[in-house]
Amino acid sequence: MKRQARGGGSTAYGASSAETVEDGTADAGDHTRTSQLRRRLGRADLRAVPEARRALRELLWQCGRTGGSDTAELLTSELVTNALVHTDRDAVLTATVGPHGLRVEVRDFTSRRPRMRVPDADTGTNGRGLLLVQSLADAWGVRVHGVGKVVWFELGADV
Repeated sequence: MKRQARGGGSTAYGASSAETVEDGTADAGDHTRTSQLRRRLGRADLRAVPEARRALRELLWQCGRTGGSDTAELLTSELVTNALVHTDRDAVLTATVGPHGLRVEVRDFTSRRPRMRVPDADTGTNGRGLLLVQSLADAWGVRVHGVGKVVWFELGADV
């Protein structure tokens, strides 16, 4: 499994429920469907973390993709928590399930890039989020996006 950081499409605002959209990358005769979840996450509202996990679990279940649900939920929790705790602003979660797997993006509205830290066993659980993302995701990265940034990860088709 090769890990790489690469950019992606733009994050869109939208309804706070799952919806099915056409994937514009399908071949001329083949209409590949993708399912997408979008959620606006309220500023410093940590209730959004379990709600994001539940919504992602439902999206994956609807798409018949439950193989990597635990990993996907864990990594989503980490990105959502980081955005809400470290930015003191709203954030937007977008999860897209397509033929090649799952892509989760969390957009926040601060330009400060996340820092990878080496966790200290004596300081509790802080500092482990991005290390988990780096270790468990097939790909992940940070992309500057207008006012703010998008932190994202991808899991392959076995999700």
